[in-house]
Amino acid sequence: MLYHLLFPLADDFIIFNLFRYITFRTGGAILTASVISFVFFPTLIRWLKSKQGEGQPIRSDGPETHQKKKGTPTMGGLMILIAVVISTLLWADLTNIYVWVVVLVTIGFGAIGFGDDFLKLTKRNTKGLPGKGKLAGQIGIGAAAALVIMAFARDPGTTGLAVPFMKDLLIDLGWFFVPMAVFVMVGASNAVNLTDGLDGLAIVPVMIAASCFGLIAYLVGNTVFASYLQIHHVPGTGELAVFCGAMVGAGLGFLWFNAPPAMVFMGDTGSLSIGGALGAISVITKHELVLAIIGGLFVLETVSVIVQVTSYKLTGKRVFRMAPLHHHFEKKGWAEPTVVIRFWIIAVVLALVGLSTLKLR
Repeated sequence: MLYHLLFPLADDFIIFNLFRYITFRTGGAILTASVISFVFFPTLIRWLKSKQGEGQPIRSDGPETHQKKKGTPTMGGLMILIAVVISTLLWADLTNIYVWVVVLVTIGFGAIGFGDDFLKLTKRNTKGLPGKGKLAGQIGIGAAAALVIMAFARDPGTTGLAVPFMKDLLIDLGWFFVPMAVFVMVGASNAVNLTDGLDGLAIVPVMIAASCFGLIAYLVGNTVFASYLQIHHVPGTGELAVFCGAMVGAGLGFLWFNAPPAMVFMGDTGSLSIGGALGAISVITKHELVLAIIGGLFVLETVSVIVQVTSYKLTGKRVFRMAPLHHHFEKKGWAEPTVVIRFWIIAVVLALVGLSTLKLR
């Protein structure tokens, strides 16, 4: 909204010329989302505590140290959603279809997460929405987003799949683009959800991934930079850097209150929405495979669950002491902050490897 209000004045007032630049508006989105989070999170936490009573249900079979978290409110992802959406609406170009696709995917996945959290709280168990129903909702939102991308994209290679390290290869998926895009969005959403199990564990890798994809969106949307780096140019994606900036700012605000010991959990409301957003951005920028590298920590957590379930069903034996992977290390005796910080280090390393593909293609 600020963009649309002040951009027309750029020709008359030099100071408003700043609103022409995506980099300036991305910085504005980071600052705005941070301020919203820092100012309003305490009020939201008090309100959530008053409504939730005993807070988020804690798994009885989880690490023993988690029992002390009992009474901590959940649904902190509501503030992440509010901060991200408001900041994006203020600073982004709202005539850009990609901005709306990502915003609506974020809200849609967040609504599913909200329903899941609400049922967990009201029924006082850790199950929430039925798995099939939750998955069907995610698939429906992802498919709708993919179809909109195909219908309104200005890029002739919209249905193509770019391959890291192979600069000239763009595999045309045709209509298979839709199930592929759905898989990426739903997979990213649930991968972040699985990672969100310790105080501060998920939000920092999310901020790292959002920062990386903010840079990628800016470079992919710029003809000069895309040509120099020999990556596929997708017109209009630069505006997604503003959304990514809003995610980083909201993440910083949330981390302040989620740092050990957490005053609030993001819940599925937050994890499903921000994971889905990252998936949607990777699809639009043609960097789906790079997301698997930058978000490699989320992949590892997901794979650990798949391996654990498969092994137990086939052999009756567990590979890990507990899945997802972060609980395995807790069961081995690692302190929670040790697990969290070491996983953050892994996230940073994987992000650097992912960004290196921009030049190595």
